[in-house]
Amino acid sequence: MLRLRTSCRSRYLQLLRLSVPSPKFKADMAIIPVNKTAHPFDKTRFEALLNRRFFYAPAFEIYGGVAGLYDYGPPGSSLQANIIAEWRKHFIVEEHMLEIDSTIMTPAPVFETSGHVARFADWMVKDDQTGDVLRADHLVKGVLEARLVGDKEARGLAAQPQKEDEKKRKKKVVKTAGVQLSDDAVKEYEVILAQLDNYSGPEIGELCRKYDIRNPDTGNKVTEPQHSTSCQHPETAQGHFLNFSRLLEFNNGRVPFASAQIGRSFRNEISPRAGLLRVREFTMAEIEHYVDPEDKRHERFDEVSDIVLDLLDRDVQASGSTQVKKISVGDAVATGIIANETLGYFVARIHQFLVKIGIDPARLRFRQHMANEMAHYATDCWDAEIQNSYGWTECVGCADRAAYDLTVHSKKTGHPLVVRQALKEPIVTERLVAELNKKVLGKTFGKDAGAIQKVFLELDEPRLLEIQRELAQGSAIVATPDGRKLSLTPEIVTIERKTFKQSIREFTPNVIEPSFGLGRILYVLLEHNFWAREQDIERGVLSLPPIIAPTKVLIVPLSAKEEFDPLVQEVSSKLRKAGIFARVDDSNTSIGKRYARNDELGTPFGVTLDFASIQNRTMTLRERDTTGQLIGDIDQVISVLVDLVNDSADWVEACRRLPAYDGVQAVD
Repeated sequence: MLRLRTSCRSRYLQLLRLSVPSPKFKADMAIIPVNKTAHPFDKTRFEALLNRRFFYAPAFEIYGGVAGLYDYGPPGSSLQANIIAEWRKHFIVEEHMLEIDSTIMTPAPVFETSGHVARFADWMVKDDQTGDVLRADHLVKGVLEARLVGDKEARGLAAQPQKEDEKKRKKKVVKTAGVQLSDDAVKEYEVILAQLDNYSGPEIGELCRKYDIRNPDTGNKVTEPQHSTSCQHPETAQGHFLNFSRLLEFNNGRVPFASAQIGRSFRNEISPRAGLLRVREFTMAEIEHYVDPEDKRHERFDEVSDIVLDLLDRDVQASGSTQVKKISVGDAVATGIIANETLGYFVARIHQFLVKIGIDPARLRFRQHMANEMAHYATDCWDAEIQNSYGWTECVGCADRAAYDLTVHSKKTGHPLVVRQALKEPIVTERLVAELNKKVLGKTFGKDAGAIQKVFLELDEPRLLEIQRELAQGSAIVATPDGRKLSLTPEIVTIERKTFKQSIREFTPNVIEPSFGLGRILYVLLEHNFWAREQDIERGVLSLPPIIAPTKVLIVPLSAKEEFDPLVQEVSSKLRKAGIFARVDDSNTSIGKRYARNDELGTPFGVTLDFASIQNRTMTLRERDTTGQLIGDIDQVISVLVDLVNDSADWVEACRRLPAYDGVQAVD
């Protein structure tokens, strides 16, 4: 595209004597090979871009900021909103889920009942000189991983670390040197890291002593691990469970069904250090899929059974390895690696969602929780972990919570959180039943009568049969909860076999829960899609998929002359009516610079309006990654843009529908 000053129209007209390219012009000229790996990932440039373009920034920054709290700027807010919109389509719409919005203000008894107060606790250590608090498992992981990196550098197996910012370097007290470890030490560290999530607090303390693990910021020793608990809203799930009866009624009393919610949650991050990956406040998207505990099949499982995933199961981790296994979801369920069809179905759907919004599938794995890290409510759990500059980060959890939550809340409140299901064929059963003569029982045993009634409620059939035989001999002995033995006669209790006809089945459903940390997903998504132009490392690009890009189309008028205004307004209006968010950049900078700064924002497409557009009603269409350009009638280009943005066409298809632009247009 020729770069023009607004005063150069006459010269522009003289230069453009060529005709508009014919439809036969080879479209593949606009499909230009792109080398996105010409330069290694540069975290300094990446973070500078995010800061400069205000994707997000520390909250209360002009007051010095607060660690672990962030504000999203315009592109970050739009990106998160678009991720949420796609999440709603992918899960709520496609799976016919029931969306709720429950309060984050939760009475303490709810979390006491759910087990979060007593059982959700992290192991913390303190710097024995400064008192700084560190999460114990993160400390061990960081120190051992740094030593392994140093070992590789000493062996000449890894590139030297990038030059650090001078201010950051000065803050560090301990300098990490490339020290070669023994082969045995390397193996020990790798085994520890593979099993780290399974260590208890005392075991982590032993690791700190054995391997001299210290606070990396000061070089000081650390104290023994201690529990640190938090009652801040740790999940949105309890709002689902407490409203289960209403949701069940809304769904006409039928299971399976799922509820979904997007809301705020909090973490007890003592010393957050990894940007959006470790924050105190964040947005979660959670699903609670209620299923019959006796039938955890999923009606759409066949649609995902052939999807191949990278799985890291608990047995592999226990052996000290982190080698993933490539296996289809169907085979993983059939062999028992994944507990059931419904859990496997959601693991596959999570994979589809993450890849759709731009996560690199080669850097995505599903890791199974080990026994010691399994949440108290879970029977099986898989984390979608995504590799980034900080290592492997859990971004989605998918757990089988069994019937834990509904059971404990029902027991605490007395409200039955159950499904009552009419049976097609009644079930006829026979069983022994004890009948107590409460009048005689009360006269005979007084205050112990209640304890005796409770005993009989808990007796199984073999014990009832024994008591029946003893009563036939004249009396039977039963033991109360406090250990006293009481003699009962046939006048007090009779035991007979009775027939029961059951036409209603009552059960507490199990819950499969996918839980998404949207801030973490947003961050790794940005990392995975950042690269620099091969010919210019300073020209950063975010290759965000059109469905989630903050701005879909950049409108670039070649001139700021008033004669361009009607056309710019027309194109803007037509895109707006088509539901496409577009921005106009009519600044005085060159077209190249205007496109370059929007490449940084991840804007996938741009249209240019020039003097020929006014005369011929044509405009060019530019694709961000390849920088290839097509040309066509304004309405044709907009039609193609709508399909591109809605993911119903790709750039290859666009190149079939529009001719490539060779840099010139005909004007009179």
